[in-house]
Amino acid sequence: MAMAETEILNDIRRLYPDKVREAFNLLGDDVLVTEAQCFLDLARGLRDKPLNYTLLLDVTCVDYLAARSCMEMVYTFYALDKRHRLRVKVPLPAGECIVPSLTSLWKNAAWLEREVYDLFGVRFEGHPDLRRLMLYDGFEGHPLRKEYPLRKRQPPVPSRK
Repeated sequence: MAMAETEILNDIRRLYPDKVREAFNLLGDDVLVTEAQCFLDLARGLRDKPLNYTLLLDVTCVDYLAARSCMEMVYTFYALDKRHRLRVKVPLPAGECIVPSLTSLWKNAAWLEREVYDLFGVRFEGHPDLRRLMLYDGFEGHPLRKEYPLRKRQPPVPSRK
């Protein structure tokens, strides 16, 4: 399980030395770790030339409540010209589940961020329409958080008249 830097990671680190906290290759996947306050600038740099990570493939979240008392946003980007996938992780301290929205850079971020908001409760600063996507408006809590009670009873879905 070697964690070495690849040439692409070295290039990104050289271009954005103050925005990349960690860079490593884990089991064939290139991974960057950055802070929430640097994330939007780093994402813009990844999207634009010379890096060209023009596709935002996925946005998800991991709850490390037991291990680190925090959550971590995980973004997957793809560069068509390089045929290269890049994962970017943004740790969020407990109680500060806020990260900048990528909707100004990628239109598909709107739906992906709404899903994470709905299921994990992460707030995306600057999102134009941050509301529930999968669950009904009266649903209480965020069911993919580890602190969410397994047998929690929800208020009934309002009937349509």
